[in-house]
Amino acid sequence: MNEQAFRNLVSKKTTGLWATMARSGLGILSLGYRSVIALRNSMFDCGLRKPRRVAVPVISVGNLTTGGTGKTPVVAMIVELLVQQQRRPAIVSRGYGSVDGEANDEKRVLERICPGIPHEQNRSRFHAAESALQASSPDVIVMDDGFQHRQLHRDLNIVLIDATNPFGYGSLLPRGLLREPLSSLQRADLVLVTRADMVLEEGLSSIEQQVARSAPHLANRIYRIAFRPTGFISGAGQRFSLTDIAGQSVILVSGIGNPEAFESTCRHCGLTIAGTQWFPDHHHYSPDDHAAIQQMRQQLGATHVVTTLKDLVKLPGSGDFLALEIAAGFQDEGQAVAFRIALKNV
Repeated sequence: MNEQAFRNLVSKKTTGLWATMARSGLGILSLGYRSVIALRNSMFDCGLRKPRRVAVPVISVGNLTTGGTGKTPVVAMIVELLVQQQRRPAIVSRGYGSVDGEANDEKRVLERICPGIPHEQNRSRFHAAESALQASSPDVIVMDDGFQHRQLHRDLNIVLIDATNPFGYGSLLPRGLLREPLSSLQRADLVLVTRADMVLEEGLSSIEQQVARSAPHLANRIYRIAFRPTGFISGAGQRFSLTDIAGQSVILVSGIGNPEAFESTCRHCGLTIAGTQWFPDHHHYSPDDHAAIQQMRQQLGATHVVTTLKDLVKLPGSGDFLALEIAAGFQDEGQAVAFRIALKNV
């Protein structure tokens, strides 16, 4: 079963007796998953396992659901804000999806949008942080996808919730997309609701109320984030404005956790979408994939192939692909100020 079929199943888009039975089976499996997560968290909560500290403060950026909440642009935003505060940040991450020891897609993207910022990858974020300290002497560590990685102590715990699919269809893996129950939000210091511009006020208020019910201390610490398109970039580094491409016929290609949100953003940019091709999250493109994509473009008469930066850095011969560049930003200036103060106090 591919990723899209799985999402259709757990979201109940797929109907019928077989789908109902499959969801029941996944629900049973999720009970076992819940037990494992509960045991692991309880060991940290009661002190049987303790997080390890490093010599500088750590800011964790993570989520409750699998993939697609926009961690990479948020990490880039945080790094930029820290640099503006005259700090020396470094990034650490697990390196999920890397091949043959090479940098994974998130690291390649962050190297483009955060040039000069050290980035260490290791399954153990503690060892990654120690390596960063030895290599570049940062005064603050930003941990990408760190909410579930409790072995490294963090001084600011930020959780992202995607407004377009906030709670993973309401169930833990594998019945839904939740990596942890909502009660785990009690560990968070701040919540950023991403893609807030894609959801009506009623939906946003509902998300915030549910967060506050799960973790009352977060009631006044929920901030709204939008991802604003800034332009396009080719594999060769040539940049185009939004108006340069608007109105042209394109096909969309991506291997990310939330391709529907990417498609929605492209439509808001004024692109005419002739077709889409979605691959699994963290997909590694082959020359055959590249050839099939180009054949699709020609058959549909599209002018361009538009993808994400995460995909562009992995596409072979990507000179004729365009990636949509986006930047994270707060919808409310008061929240932006409060967030900058939170970073400054770390």
